[in-house]
Amino acid sequence: QAARPETRLTVARFEDRVPRIGRGTWVHPSADVFGAVEIGENCWIGPGARLRGDYGRIVIGSHTSVEDNCVIHARPGEQTTIGDWVTLGHGAIVHNATVRDWAVLGMGCIVSDWATIGVWAVVGEGAVVRQRGEVPDDRIAVGVPARLLEKQVGDNYKAEWIRFKEIYVDLARRYPEGWKA
Repeated sequence: QAARPETRLTVARFEDRVPRIGRGTWVHPSADVFGAVEIGENCWIGPGARLRGDYGRIVIGSHTSVEDNCVIHARPGEQTTIGDWVTLGHGAIVHNATVRDWAVLGMGCIVSDWATIGVWAVVGEGAVVRQRGEVPDDRIAVGVPARLLEKQVGDNYKAEWIRFKEIYVDLARRYPEGWKA
């Protein structure tokens, strides 16, 4: 008989810093959310994600998906802010940065200290947005270090991504009943 996988849920305080998880948000049992972390409503926090609010603060809006193995952290006394309807692709890292509403961060990208990602901005897979870097609203950044493409985010792209984003909001709704360890 196969061993059942261990299930755990690490949503924990660190000293006087207590996470706040919004209504309808699903945190996968293998994710870690601890310290000063505030997550809005109807978010999906995937397997292996690490949201570390031990000496900095993390604020995530509503309807945001933090996919598998993402890392989110902030510097001491500072804050990482992630807006509403944001998609953080598998393995993305956001450290002490600001990501505005509707942004899409590709798999394995890095957004470093004090960087700003605009509304509906896109950071391509594996791209590195360096310290104090900026990806303006509706722009696409790719490469290492990230550079802006001439092409802007269009209406067709937004329509397609709205559907993808809604899938994760639906998963957040379905997981509490559908998850069986």
